[in-house]
Amino acid sequence: MIANNLISFEPTHPGELLLDELQCRELSQAKFASQIGVKPSLLNEIIKGKRSVNAEMALLFEAALGISANIWIKLQNEYNLQKAKSDASFMSRLAAIRRIAAVL
Repeated sequence: MIANNLISFEPTHPGELLLDELQCRELSQAKFASQIGVKPSLLNEIIKGKRSVNAEMALLFEAALGISANIWIKLQNEYNLQKAKSDASFMSRLAAIRRIAAVL
């Protein structure tokens, strides 16, 4: 039997995975930021989930870490979708649009 009242997990921002990768490689955020030519504060905002991983940043990560830019972009897109789906107000808006579209 499957429960219908399950609360979904909190999506994982790609910055969390980047932090794990840096720790595994024993790289500090400051050193990594210097290697890829960005401000440490910008990198820290990504790691804390306050800033998204865009295409340029994904390419920088790929060059420095050898992890495909496509992976970083897909992780960010999945995070964005999960955040949108967890927004009750937005989901109500989608449901209303679907009801209108079904009539047409």
